[in-house]
Amino acid sequence: MSRDADLDHDRRLIERFLDQLWAERGLSKATLSSYGADLRGLAGWLRKQGSSLEQADQSLLLGYLGERLQAGSKPRSGARLVSTLRQFYGWRAREQVGTPDPAADLSPPKLPRALPKALTEAEVEALLAAPDVEDPIGLRDKAMIELLYASGLRVSELVGLPAVSLSLSQGVVRILGKGRKERLVPLGDEAQHWIERYLAQARGQILGRQTSPALFVTQRGGAMTRQAFWALIKRHAQQAGIHRAISPHTLRHSFATHLLNHGADLRVVQLLLGHSDLSTTQIYTLVAREALKKLHAEHHPRG
Repeated sequence: MSRDADLDHDRRLIERFLDQLWAERGLSKATLSSYGADLRGLAGWLRKQGSSLEQADQSLLLGYLGERLQAGSKPRSGARLVSTLRQFYGWRAREQVGTPDPAADLSPPKLPRALPKALTEAEVEALLAAPDVEDPIGLRDKAMIELLYASGLRVSELVGLPAVSLSLSQGVVRILGKGRKERLVPLGDEAQHWIERYLAQARGQILGRQTSPALFVTQRGGAMTRQAFWALIKRHAQQAGIHRAISPHTLRHSFATHLLNHGADLRVVQLLLGHSDLSTTQIYTLVAREALKKLHAEHHPRG
């Protein structure tokens, strides 16, 4: 088989793998794109070594990981690449019984444990007060930020919310999260008030004569992109006098941290965030603990 034929075969193999991931786990387009980029990068490197994805053994995979590390690849990128390789070659071994799995013993690099950065409650209040609610766009922004902080949604979940997912009579929103797992999240009185006001006063004005299934709409008639909402958050943060880096995910971190600070049970927070593993949620207890230690040090006579 020629090198070009090997590369075409690798491309088809990658597409089959990604299609299988989508069918089985319902991963987001961004995640599938990352997996595809990782595997295409490996396939291109293997071709230069006279090999291919199907012919690669553990020594070649280690060689590729080593070159990436020497080229300045960050530990988190290396960990994701190892995860991609283990999933891909595990899938291939299941598809072709008896085929060896060269990635089975690969270990990801150890990652530094970074604490999520949460806003203070005062900063959140300032951010929530920033949009001009007399303007339809400002009222939409206000409702979106209120819902994000009240529910801890991922930004992709927020911008992708269909209007039918909302139950104002019950005060909940139905979320289709990672892996197409559903969860019900309470709105809270404040978020529900601003969503009702947005629906009554702003959504129709923004759409004009257009129709859209999306809950939060733009003047183009469709849902907002993640990038557009990121820019929206940054703009309102500047108006609120928040000068440190902030993203939509910051409000998700703030939601979880503030709940724990006020005595919420960790498993309840896990359910609200849609985490499948409790260990993912436990990092927020470290944030809450650090905040309490700082508060004690600043205000206790013997702190």
